[in-house]
Amino acid sequence: MLKVNIICIGRIKEKYFSDAVSEYAKRLGAFCKFAVVELPEERIKSNTPNAAQIDEVLTAEGRRILQKIAPADYVAAMCIEGRLLSSEELSDTLSRVAVGGKSTVDFVIGGSYGLSREVKQRADLRLSMSRMTFPHQMARMILSEQIYRAFEIASGGKYHK
Repeated sequence: MLKVNIICIGRIKEKYFSDAVSEYAKRLGAFCKFAVVELPEERIKSNTPNAAQIDEVLTAEGRRILQKIAPADYVAAMCIEGRLLSSEELSDTLSRVAVGGKSTVDFVIGGSYGLSREVKQRADLRLSMSRMTFPHQMARMILSEQIYRAFEIASGGKYHK
């Protein structure tokens, strides 16, 4: 059975987002081993951080993210410059990955400054949800739903219309 992880920086503060992610996690149990791996967010003491401070944050968060990714994992980095896929294309991607012999797929959501260059370079796919910007907590909920939808599409379920 395919293992699907969402590796993300920070915790969900709003109960309604965490409840939604929990619901999709429960539903995904029928299709895969699903887990959310939350990593701590780096703090910057300044309200107006400079480029060097932001780079330090990205590097530290990126190091922790990369420690959670196994060499054989398929990695999808969620980033604004990534590819836009339809739900059907995401379903096809997950199916191809599974048939291609990968046992784990890691979707990575960075912190408020995004993802480090090293994480993006490690990624097999750079994926964008939209050209719009979403809060990270909402992105986690939307991604959980889209992963569930992808498995429903692949199984011929009635969830996707």
